[in-house]
Amino acid sequence: MFVETSLRELPLPRVAEMARLAEELGFDGLTFSEVRHDPFVVAAVGASATSRIELATSVAIAFPRSPMVVAQATHNLQELSNGRFSVGLGTQVKGHIIRRFSTVWDSPGPRLREYVQSLQAIWECWQNGTPLKYEGRFYQFTLMTPEFNLGPTPHPLRIDLAAINPYNIETTATLARGLRVHGFNTPEYLRDVIWPAVDDAAERAGRPMDDFEMIGGGFIACGTDEQAVRAAREQVRRRVAFYGSTRAYAPIFEHHGWGDLGPALRELIAQGRWGDLHTLVGDEVLDRFCMAGTYETIAERVGERLGGIVDRVSLPLPANAAELQDEIAGAVAALKALPTARQQRAAPVTR
Repeated sequence: MFVETSLRELPLPRVAEMARLAEELGFDGLTFSEVRHDPFVVAAVGASATSRIELATSVAIAFPRSPMVVAQATHNLQELSNGRFSVGLGTQVKGHIIRRFSTVWDSPGPRLREYVQSLQAIWECWQNGTPLKYEGRFYQFTLMTPEFNLGPTPHPLRIDLAAINPYNIETTATLARGLRVHGFNTPEYLRDVIWPAVDDAAERAGRPMDDFEMIGGGFIACGTDEQAVRAAREQVRRRVAFYGSTRAYAPIFEHHGWGDLGPALRELIAQGRWGDLHTLVGDEVLDRFCMAGTYETIAERVGERLGGIVDRVSLPLPANAAELQDEIAGAVAALKALPTARQQRAAPVTR
């Protein structure tokens, strides 16, 4: 299993220090989300501070940025990291795109598909000198003068997409390297809904899945002892409640028979009771979304739930990770030994 960690809300001055520590602890990848920082800026800091670990935005919000801007940032980061960078993109939801970013929300599924195709066309122009002529419904790129042509690089464009609805899953399965599953997910939904949709789309497109990666699939709560695990689990309960209030994630609740939970969470928000959201998430719900254990047991817990159905997992890196190096390094090594989806799916079927 490929083991990542997220520098999600780390203060910017500590990014280089923690990136180096993550590399020393044996992590395979670092991810940077668009929460407190611009993920491309933080990825550049991480790239400069490390030499081996892979880096990815997880995820950058696509629509507020032109594909040309993202293509250039991705090219720069691939050069800076010597080929260790992947761009992970997501759509966000309508309210944030319109009201927080003041950006157009129009046919987000088809728009995301064109976004990926645009990135690929721009990189093809730089890489092979192909005339830039992408003309879609939402994006048109037809000008590339020598001054602004970044030129070829030995490091290929690597795109991962966040996807939950069938259209975006199909786009991911046909155009991207991997699918970044949101933490608000369950192994059951991944197995019953997402993988069948990926396989169906790839088969119809004639795409081999040898190099496709399923990334993530639930929250991990971890600590040095049971008390720390309980505290981490309660933090996950709050995150499940927060994300569960979003209409876009309703299919996951519905898949488990919890269709009334989303509206109930939104009713609390309408009353301004953000601090009470977690009280609606019982242990039965939490246990479906969260894999919890000490550093000694977490690999076993993750293996029970995600072994053989994902290729990458993300283990949280605590603020005091420097004091827990042996424990965290041991957990990372144990997680790496878990079977991946690609290994499981490539194994011969025995009867």
